[in-house]
Amino acid sequence: MINKVKKIVVASAAIFALALIAWTSAPSQAAPFADAAAVYKAKCASCHGANGTATAVGKKVGTRDFHAAEVKAQSDAVLLNVTLKGKNKMPGYEKSLGADQCKALVSYIRATFMK
Repeated sequence: MINKVKKIVVASAAIFALALIAWTSAPSQAAPFADAAAVYKAKCASCHGANGTATAVGKKVGTRDFHAAEVKAQSDAVLLNVTLKGKNKMPGYEKSLGADQCKALVSYIRATFMK
């Protein structure tokens, strides 16, 4: 009986250890958001502004204010398409950033500026 209990305890500890390793090695959900914030600062803020309101330079080229109702009303799919392909004077970022990073960027913009 004691041997059986020891085996159960050892097996339970092993399962717990494996679960702990899997949990701690899983990719962080905060990392893509942090990366998107850095990408926004590097690629977008010069026209869209640090706070999502178009800068003076951005306004000259027709940059949209992320706080505007008509921009907030756009779906994520529309925002993603603009980010990927570009629009008017805004360049597309599909080739340089890739689709996944552009999706993270749209999520960051939505969560940060379009509340």
